[in-house]
Amino acid sequence: MAHANPIQIQKYLKGVDYPAHKADLIKNAKKMGADDNVCASLEQLPDKEFQTPADVSEEFKGNSDDQVRH
Repeated sequence: MAHANPIQIQKYLKGVDYPAHKADLIKNAKKMGADDNVCASLEQLPDKEFQTPADVSEEFKGNSDDQVRH
């Protein structure tokens, strides 16, 4: 399964009030109509609170390219 890149993910995180927990990010993405790839990518995040959108994107930069981009 292909995973979303950070730019795709941020599109579905608009309107999130930070700091936000992983569960809040997933809930917001689903509310915004995120596809399965975006939701699967968010599920891979560590179970923690994120302070900013950049914190979320940084988590995906730390993954290997084959986990995030195809």
